[in-house]
Amino acid sequence: MSPTIYYCYDAWCGWCYGFSPVINRLFDEFRRRLAFEVLSGGMILPDVPRPIGVMAPFIQKNYKAVEERTGIRFGEDWLWHIMNPDESDWFPGSEKPAIALCVFKDYRHELAIPFAADLQRALHADGRDLGDDEAYRHLLDKYAIPHPEFYEKLHSEEYREKAYYEFALVKQLQVTGFPTVLLQVSDSRFYLLTRGFTEYENLRERIVLALREWDAPPAG
Repeated sequence: MSPTIYYCYDAWCGWCYGFSPVINRLFDEFRRRLAFEVLSGGMILPDVPRPIGVMAPFIQKNYKAVEERTGIRFGEDWLWHIMNPDESDWFPGSEKPAIALCVFKDYRHELAIPFAADLQRALHADGRDLGDDEAYRHLLDKYAIPHPEFYEKLHSEEYREKAYYEFALVKQLQVTGFPTVLLQVSDSRFYLLTRGFTEYENLRERIVLALREWDAPPAG
């Protein structure tokens, strides 16, 4: 098997949004040597949809920490919903963007990393509601994906099951927070590269060291 980077993220994860430029840069650098796979983690899966007001106080206290640590900026349209939750019609949920990612992989699997970043930019920078079908339309044009087919699959049970399979796989990989990046070099050998935000230079060095160790001949 080819060494594979597993990027475990959630479209609603603010720290993953801050990490997007890092994983995109690594993808650009290593895509010819490594396979890349994005797995959705299912961070927000309430039994009953809950309004943004449930999360807003926590985000209000913490989004600045993401900006200061990562250099990313949250858009004004996103912040309006966070600062005015009583007026917002958002009901956050990880399911639909995860299904959208699964559908996207059928068309352009090799570009799942930039697509995941585009989903997060749509939400956190542009203020698009990922629970609304229209939030994805501009990305379909960007990646030349046929609209009718995409939306049919987005609402199908088949692709919902694929999304929940990813949620289960992330748990099986013992991922407890996002973003998490793993490097698989064999059927049984994984390297945990980061759990949480890490700068590009540090993560790149960890990848290089892991590949060097894996490539090294046995001692003796």
